[in-house]
Amino acid sequence: MTLVGQTVVLLGGSSGIGLETARLARAEGADVVLVGRNPDRLAQAAADVGVVATAAFDAADPDRLREFFDGLPEPIDHVLNTTGGAYYAPVADLDFAEARDNVDEHLWMPLHLAQAAIGRVRPTGSLLFIGGTGARRPAPGLTLAAAMTAALPALTANLALELSPIRVNLIAAGFVDTPLSARLLGDDLDFRREQLRKALPIGRVVGPTDVAALAVHLMANTALTGATYDIDGGQQFVRA
Repeated sequence: MTLVGQTVVLLGGSSGIGLETARLARAEGADVVLVGRNPDRLAQAAADVGVVATAAFDAADPDRLREFFDGLPEPIDHVLNTTGGAYYAPVADLDFAEARDNVDEHLWMPLHLAQAAIGRVRPTGSLLFIGGTGARRPAPGLTLAAAMTAALPALTANLALELSPIRVNLIAAGFVDTPLSARLLGDDLDFRREQLRKALPIGRVVGPTDVAALAVHLMANTALTGATYDIDGGQQFVRA
């Protein structure tokens, strides 16, 4: 087990990628702290995985985020942030309030998190962010998403230098078959799954356990920092 005696904090840990990472981190010997906005879902996830603590709040709120880290009883080892989602809209229809919220989630929130982690994450530990690969190819409606996709690798690399020896890495995912994807796609979910199975070089859809395995590896491998790791089954290379 690679994380024995270490503590992993998962922001957005009550479902999907966060929950699967919690489950795998526990299997690797870590103590886990789950953070989520929905208290009921958080309690269910905590009982399912077996965690040392939970906290129900919106991680995009910088004051609550700071309070959470300041209130931790002892230093921690790793933080994975899976909160936030993409905002797609053509410029003509851009809702600037919603766009600002998205920028807060993808740009300002990681900076608040990095600042809060100073002095709370052990020097041998790491921060992990989740980004995407889908907006690397220009297309109508992707202007804001593309800007955030481009910004996160630069942010990650610079934070890796500023927070050193704490390691900072970025996971860039494509479509991942999570409960969030199911809610967004609704009745179109099965069609999208089949479309990707046929198009992706790996011949299957990427699941949350795939991303969780990468996340735990990035936590455990102390030679990795400042880099972006793609996990999209080759989606960015095909028309899918």
